[in-house]
Amino acid sequence: MTETDPLSLARDILRAQPFSRLVGADVRAFGDGGATLELPIREELRQQNGFVHGGVLSYAADNALTFAAGTVLGAAVLTAGYSIDYVRPAVGVTLLARAEVLHAGRRQAVVRCELLTVDEDGEETLCALAQGTVRAVG
Repeated sequence: MTETDPLSLARDILRAQPFSRLVGADVRAFGDGGATLELPIREELRQQNGFVHGGVLSYAADNALTFAAGTVLGAAVLTAGYSIDYVRPAVGVTLLARAEVLHAGRRQAVVRCELLTVDEDGEETLCALAQGTVRAVG
């Protein structure tokens, strides 16, 4: 991969975020109106009942939304707002946040994100859905 490879650049941007490094996030897919983030589910990311903490799910949704929007709006983007619905407790070994741009204009995009857990056998389970608006800045 070269330095101008979009996936490599996206990974560099994510690694520049101290919180993303703390939770161990990585960009698995980036381009064409979509992005996928992956986080290993560790004990430190769970709440008292053993489920992935809602704040971790929210972080993953927020970043996946902005990364997906960045594929169509450019790198200088910020989340303007989003909502998240938790549909079942998040348990497994890996958390995936798959985001896709639903509509984009010149300076704004509406993006949807599915948050899924992956178990030891590779089976994915939907645990939350998010939708938000991302705006170009600068």
